[in-house]
Amino acid sequence: MESYARILDYLPNGRLVERGFHREPVAIAVGESELKLLELIPRPGARLALGARIALLSEEGSIPPIDHVRRRIGFEELTATARSELAPALEEIVRADPRKYLRFFNEAQPISRRAHLLELLPGIGKKTMKTILEERRRGPFTSFEDLNTRAHLKSSEKLVVGRIEQELIGAEDNYRIFAAR
Repeated sequence: MESYARILDYLPNGRLVERGFHREPVAIAVGESELKLLELIPRPGARLALGARIALLSEEGSIPPIDHVRRRIGFEELTATARSELAPALEEIVRADPRKYLRFFNEAQPISRRAHLLELLPGIGKKTMKTILEERRRGPFTSFEDLNTRAHLKSSEKLVVGRIEQELIGAEDNYRIFAAR
């Protein structure tokens, strides 16, 4: 269950595909824990900013700006604005909880005799995978900067974001590493 989400787009007049008398304000967001794409109905009078982190569940003493989650949506249902805001929002999510994503680099296992989970990240091939595994044997990675310097990567966060985007798009892949089905 998602408890926080990042706003990708806010449509104060609803979606154009809805009938005129059924239209209500809609927010499109990505959940932080399971990385699900959601269509949210905000409370009346709520103002939502792009990229804002919002609570989906009520906390003590505060009322969330979201009335309810209407449904889960697919990548193809995202608006153009939501698609452009997706990568920056995912980068913020990855930076906010680095331990969750570093654990993947520290604990990733082989899938088969020929393939490894690390190779599922875009831009990581056999050589880079071997470098990461050798550095991992010396000690676990403590931060993304540590991973980047020891494994000679430009930006490991962007590798993770790229994989999450592939999973959300629904590329024909049997393995889901970060995003929930």
